[in-house]
Amino acid sequence: MAEGVFTHKARQSGLSLLIDSAGTHDYHVGAPPDLRAQQTMRQAGYDIAQLRGRQVCAADFAKYDYILAMDAANLHNLQDMAGEYVDKVQLYLNFSQQYAGMSVPDPYYGGDDGFKQVLAMVEDAADGLLVALQAKK
Repeated sequence: MAEGVFTHKARQSGLSLLIDSAGTHDYHVGAPPDLRAQQTMRQAGYDIAQLRGRQVCAADFAKYDYILAMDAANLHNLQDMAGEYVDKVQLYLNFSQQYAGMSVPDPYYGGDDGFKQVLAMVEDAADGLLVALQAKK
C-alpha cells in the first residue's frame, strides 16, 4: 500500500523516482497485494493490482537512497542486513506528522477498517517524505 501511495504522490509532484517495496521475509513472494488492500486502495484512487511481493536483497541497500521499514521488527531486521548502508534504514512513519515513531499495524487478520487505517498512515508519511525529498533538491 505504501509503494502504491508514494508512487502516485511522487508522480503527481513531478518527481521521477525509483520506488519499490519488499518484505524482509519470503511469505508472499510473487503474490499480488491482499484483495482487501487492493479494494481499499482502489476506493481511494490508487491502483496496486499490478504489484507483486518480493523479498529484500543485499543489492537493495546500495541501489536505494532510503530503505523504509513499516514497523519496529522490520526496522531491526533491515538494520541487521544493511551493513555499511545502515544509515539509509529508517522507520517510514517517521516522515509522518501524525504517526511519527509508530509502526504500521498489520491489517491482514483484521477487518476492512485496518486497511483504511494503514492507508491513512502511509498517505500521511508519503506527504512528509515528499516534503523531505523536495527540500533536498
